Amino acid sequence: MDKLWRTMWAFRNQLIIFLVPLLLLPLPLVIPGKAAGCGYTIILMAIYWCTEALPLAVTAFIPVLLFPMFGIMESSKVCVEYLNDTNMLLLGGLMVAVAVEHWNLHKRIALRVLLIVGVKPSLLMLGFMSVTAFLSMWISNTATTAMMVPIAQAVLDQLHKTEIRSLEHGLDKGHEELGLQEMNKIITNPLAVEIAPEKLNSTNIETENIKQIDHSKYNTGEKCNGQLPGTEDGVFLQQEREMKLQKHLKLSKGMSLSVCYAASIGGTSTLTGTTPNLIMKGQLDYLFPENGDIINFATWFGFSFPCMLIMLALTWVWLQILYLGFNLKENFGCGDGNSQEDVSAYRVIKEEVKNLGRMTFAEIAVLTLFILLVILWFTRDPGFIPGWATVLFNKDEKDFVTDATVVIFISVLMFMLPSDKPRLPCFHGSSDDDGTGNNCKYGPAPALLNWKTVQDNLAWNIVMLLGGGFALAKGSEASGLSKWLGDQLTPLEAIPPWAIVVILCLLIATFTECASNVATTSLFLPILAAMAKRIHLHPLYVMLPSTLCASFAFMLPVATPPNSIVFSYGYLKVADMAKTGIVVNLIGVMVITLAVNTWGQVMFDLGTFPDWANSTVAP
Repeated sequence: MDKLWRTMWAFRNQLIIFLVPLLLLPLPLVIPGKAAGCGYTIILMAIYWCTEALPLAVTAFIPVLLFPMFGIMESSKVCVEYLNDTNMLLLGGLMVAVAVEHWNLHKRIALRVLLIVGVKPSLLMLGFMSVTAFLSMWISNTATTAMMVPIAQAVLDQLHKTEIRSLEHGLDKGHEELGLQEMNKIITNPLAVEIAPEKLNSTNIETENIKQIDHSKYNTGEKCNGQLPGTEDGVFLQQEREMKLQKHLKLSKGMSLSVCYAASIGGTSTLTGTTPNLIMKGQLDYLFPENGDIINFATWFGFSFPCMLIMLALTWVWLQILYLGFNLKENFGCGDGNSQEDVSAYRVIKEEVKNLGRMTFAEIAVLTLFILLVILWFTRDPGFIPGWATVLFNKDEKDFVTDATVVIFISVLMFMLPSDKPRLPCFHGSSDDDGTGNNCKYGPAPALLNWKTVQDNLAWNIVMLLGGGFALAKGSEASGLSKWLGDQLTPLEAIPPWAIVVILCLLIATFTECASNVATTSLFLPILAAMAKRIHLHPLYVMLPSTLCASFAFMLPVATPPNSIVFSYGYLKVADMAKTGIVVNLIGVMVITLAVNTWGQVMFDLGTFPDWANSTVAP
C-alpha cells in the first residue's frame, strides 16, 4: 500500500492533468449552455493553478482552447485579450525594470539608503524594509528580494563576528599573546564539530540544537592563557558565544522576514508594482468601459501608498516585538556612540558601495528616464486638475494616450539612447590604442537596452498569466456566468458593506496562500464585479481591497517567490513564517478595511452606486 501511495504521489501532476477534466465533464454535459462551459473552464484552470500541475502560463492558455469549443467566444476575440492595453503597460514596466536591474541601479540606491539609516538592529531592519518596499514599487518583488537578502545577511554576519571578537578581547585583555592564540584554537568556533564552517550560513540552526552541544568535548586539557578551557573564563566565554549565536539567529530570522514582507507590501503601492494591480485595472476597464479611467497610475498611488506606509510601520513594530524585544538602548543605540559592531557593519556596506565604483553614464541615463517616466505617469491625468494627456491628446471623452503609451515611449527611448558617450577621439584622446595593446573601435556605444537582454530577463510568463485572466473575465461576461453568480449572491445585500469587505479580504488572503496572486485575482474579480453590480454596491468597494489582499501571502514559503527565497537561506522554519505571517495578514486586512472606508470613500465616492456600473460590455 505504501508503494502505491508513493507511486501515485510521484505521478500526481499527470493524474491531475488527465483525471480532473474527466471528473468535471458531467458539468457541461448535464447543464447545457455557455455558462456551464465557462464554469467548467474556470474550475479546471483554478485546480491547475492551485496545484501547478501545469506551468501557470500554460494554464492561462486554456481559454484559447475551450472557449471556442463551448461556443462562448470566437478564437480571434479570445486571443486579443492576451496583448491588450493593460498587457502593454505591464510589458513596458517590465522592460524598464530590466534596464534598472541590468545596470545595477537598484543596488546602488539600496546601499546608499542603508548608509544613511545606520546599522543599529531596529534602524537596520527599518532601512532594509524601506529600501525593499521602494524598489518593489518599480521592479519585481522577486528580483528585489533576491538582491536584498544577501546584503542583509552579509551585514548581520559581520555584526555577529564583531560581537564575538569584542567579547573575546574583553576577557583576554591582559593575558599573554601566546595563551590567547591557544585559546582561540580551541574555542573560536564551538559549533565547528557540529556544522561545517562553509555551511554555517545556509543551515537551519535552531536554538534547541545549540543547547544540545556537549561542552565537555572542548575541555581537552590544553592550556589557554594559563587556564583550562573548562575553567571560569572558558565556560563564561562558551556561554556568551552561545547566547550571541542565538541572538544572531533570531535577528537573522526577523531580518529575512522583514525583507520578503516588505517586497510584497511595497508592490501593492503602484499600478505596475505587481501583476494583480494590473489585472484589476484591465478587468475594470473591460467590465465597465464607461468608468472614465477612474483607476490610473496617479489614483492607484494616491489610495495604495498610504496603505503601504501604515502596513510597513505596523509590520516593523510586530517584527520588533517578536524578534528584537523592547530594548531601546540596544536596538536604537539610545545614549550610545558608535560601537565596534556598528563600525564594522557600516564598513561592509561601505565596501559594497566602493565595489560599485562611480556612477556610470548608463546609470545616470536610466535614472533620468525612470524619473521622467514617474513624472509623466503622475501628470498624465492626476484627477484633480487636467493632465498633459487630457490637454494635448485625449479628446471627445476618449483616452488616446494611456499609462501604457507613456511606459512604451520610455522603453523605446532605452533602445535608442547610448549607454556611454560616443567613442570618438575627442572623448577618448587621440591615440588609437586603449592601453591594452588593442585598437579602439570608434563609433556609437551600445544602447541602454538590447532585445537579447530583454528576451533573457523579462518575465514573459507574467504577461501570459495576465492575458489568461482577462480572457476568463471576458468569457464569464459573454457566457452569462457572471450574471448568474451575481444573482446567487443577492442575500449579501442584508450584510453591511464594511462586513462584506472584511469577509472578502480574509477569504482572499487565505486563498492566496495556496494559489498565486495572479490566479486569485483572475478567478475572483469577475465574480466580485458581478456581485457588486447585482447588490448595487460600488464595484471598487470590493474589487480594490480584494486585489490588494491577493498580495498578502505572508504565511507559507510556497505562497510567493520572495517567501521561498528567504526560506532557502535556512534560518526559518514553516512555523516561524506561519506565526509571524498570520498577524501580518490580519494587519493588512485591517488597514485595507480602514482605507476603503476613509480616504477611499473620498477619492472614489465609494458610498454611491455609479452610473457607469450599469453599463454593459460592448459586443
